[in-house]
Amino acid sequence: MQKVLKILKNALPIIVMIGLIPLIANDYILALVYFGIIVVSLLAKKTANDFLVLVFGFFVMIASEYLFVSTGVETFTRNSLLGLMPIWLPFLWAYGFVAIKRSVEILNS
Repeated sequence: MQKVLKILKNALPIIVMIGLIPLIANDYILALVYFGIIVVSLLAKKTANDFLVLVFGFFVMIASEYLFVSTGVETFTRNSLLGLMPIWLPFLWAYGFVAIKRSVEILNS
């Protein structure tokens, strides 16, 4: 049960980020808010390679989403990044990578 609570604590920033999507209509402001949440989350708990995983997730997801959108698998009505996707989406995915990494570390401990 202790591990479950730790994993949920790691997921809390993601839950907040998702909850903000319908509340903040401006994609650029939402991306800035996401950036702030990520900075606070990384400063609150520092674990090895979090920043590397964050950067990796950011760029891998831009490439992946670009592929999905360009092949017609996905479409977005909010397309402020490259005219294809919302600019805040790679920030959400990037922190998702960090949360997954941290959750695996919790499960392995």
